[in-house]
Amino acid sequence: MYRIKIERDELHSKLAGGFPEGTLVLIEGEDGSGKSALTQRLAYGFLMNGHTVTIISTELTVRDFINQMYSLNYPIANFLLRNRLVFIPVYPIIGKQRDRKDFLGRLMRTPSLFRTDIIIIDTLSALVKSSLKVEERSVQLLAFFKRLLALDRTIILTVEKGAIPEEILKPFKSAAQVYIETSINRIGGMVNRVAFIKRYLNAASRVENSIVFRVEAGTGIILEIMAIS
Repeated sequence: MYRIKIERDELHSKLAGGFPEGTLVLIEGEDGSGKSALTQRLAYGFLMNGHTVTIISTELTVRDFINQMYSLNYPIANFLLRNRLVFIPVYPIIGKQRDRKDFLGRLMRTPSLFRTDIIIIDTLSALVKSSLKVEERSVQLLAFFKRLLALDRTIILTVEKGAIPEEILKPFKSAAQVYIETSINRIGGMVNRVAFIKRYLNAASRVENSIVFRVEAGTGIILEIMAIS
């Protein structure tokens, strides 16, 4: 089990303590629904429990990532310095952005990215949407992930809702042992995020059907007890 427990929230108790080794996790949701914040919290939890993590980001530079983690009070400098955490920004900070079409091939040709216990790709849709034009390519990528899962790696993928055609995304949904759908929840003047646990196979303990949370600077993810509209 790759555990996610930290002292200041109860996310671990709602997600069966973490994820079993060799688990494919798919988190799908609309833009702004908390996918990245949730994966950042999971990453910090993994690190605090002695696991190693690689994050491949299509949205943040290294500086942006460090600032974001510290703004949420998830200090990760020591993990970066000790190579317990590897952060890979997809796009270069300076110069013309490279063609996205070959990112899928580059991903599978770089085994050094996949030596940690947990690999997080945020977001898969932005990384490979130009490559996954045909179903064969999605099957090829899924087969690559399954080889990593067989080595007891756990892989967490985030996908922006609607960014990849459903027929291309369907094999990933079917293969995922854990499937989470995030959305924005508005009640009156309050805005929260909700993680609906659509599937969690081989759970070691009880798993909540839905987790309502908000994200606050200086605190990170805060779980809420409230109705869902």
